[in-house]
Amino acid sequence: IGLRYFYVFGPSQDPDGSYAAVIPKWIAAMVRNNDVYVNGDGETSRDFCYIKNVVQANLLSATSESAAANQIYNIAVGDRTTLNQLLDALKTNLSVHFKHLESFKPIYRDFRAGDVKHSLADISKAQTLLGYEPGYHVGQGLAEALDWYLANLKIS
Repeated sequence: IGLRYFYVFGPSQDPDGSYAAVIPKWIAAMVRNNDVYVNGDGETSRDFCYIKNVVQANLLSATSESAAANQIYNIAVGDRTTLNQLLDALKTNLSVHFKHLESFKPIYRDFRAGDVKHSLADISKAQTLLGYEPGYHVGQGLAEALDWYLANLKIS
């Protein structure tokens, strides 16, 4: 079984690594009161997938029936979130802890050539053959992961 993951986020992601994902990177920048850059107008969308959904998919694939074998599955939520929606959710959740974020504004810059405008996974095959049902949408995943990010970020 092959699993194709879409924009996974959750605890243990390094916001400062060379392959940092947008969610930990933006959380770190917002907490540190650094600039947050958005490529394009912020209406670019992604199918962000919380790590617990990925764990569920891995367990289901490891214990699946033979009918599910020799297949490739998209593992995501099956829902699009724009970067502007993501920023609003992060600002709402983080403003409770960091008052400087009440006046937060991202910096919009040119859309990067080669970036995909919208990404939305078709997870129907994983639902049908694996029994996959993502239990965490972006807001739920952010709410659960936020404590880890805040406890483990180097804020200085």
